[in-house]
Amino acid sequence: MISVLAVDAQPMQRFGFRMLLENTPDTRIVGEAETSAEAVRWTAELRPDVVLMGIRVPGADGIEATRRIVAAGGRSRILVLSTSEVDRYALAALRAGASGFLLKDTRPEELLAGIRAVAAGDAVIAPALARRLLDAFVRLDDDACEPVRKDPRLDSLTGREREILVAIGQGLTNGEIARRFTLSESTVKSHVGRVLAKIGARDRVQALILAYDLRLTRPV
Repeated sequence: MISVLAVDAQPMQRFGFRMLLENTPDTRIVGEAETSAEAVRWTAELRPDVVLMGIRVPGADGIEATRRIVAAGGRSRILVLSTSEVDRYALAALRAGASGFLLKDTRPEELLAGIRAVAAGDAVIAPALARRLLDAFVRLDDDACEPVRKDPRLDSLTGREREILVAIGQGLTNGEIARRFTLSESTVKSHVGRVLAKIGARDRVQALILAYDLRLTRPV
């Protein structure tokens, strides 16, 4: 059973989340929060598996609340929901430590799939934003590519693990990585797990951000 905390300034929005989650066999809502301060406090007290985080909440916004929750070191995963497709919101949320970013008008089944994915340690990004988000990480001219930046976290990776990190940075799924390197998906999953552990990433989204920050890869 996946426990969820719903954070949103609008009571009707929270009511909608409650109705959806309480009528789904594998999810339950354990609390609601209206402000960023409440979100941080209730996450610490209730320790939900997933926090559904609205962007525009009273006090500090949902992105700052996400940053504070992640900094506290709890196990809760955060799925940010927004009414806007503005890329900077998605990028800021993911950099703050969110494990996913979806639009509020996503279909109920897609929201539930996102909750399950985030609870399982995976990451989810709204399809409409995925490509634009990749493009937002770097704005480099084709003939003026910056060199790879040095980082001690890369030193612990084997050659194959570094290739896997580059592939994650390109937004490839495990299946796509398996086909690229002629590996089984189970082998790729093991490689991905080791990469995340070595670089200290919570999930694939954080690994993707590192790959771009270090200039290991560019959008494909």
